[in-house]
Amino acid sequence: MKIACPKCSWEPTPSARWSCTCGHDWNTFDTGGQCPACRHLWRDTQCLACKAWSRHADWYHDLPPVDDLVEVLEGTG
Repeated sequence: MKIACPKCSWEPTPSARWSCTCGHDWNTFDTGGQCPACRHLWRDTQCLACKAWSRHADWYHDLPPVDDLVEVLEGTG
């Protein structure tokens, strides 16, 4: 799976850090957008390169279609 800004295609490194309103710094892609300190779920993520905001889910590329994932989880695929 590739993680990249949907606006400019910047790919965050493992050392990239985002800041939560609670003051905690972490890599938002390690936790799917949820702050590990206060548990706030960030639905949007700001690109550290172009500064644009996008839906957190839109950063994930090359994912299988949702129907394929459901079949695997249900054991029918």
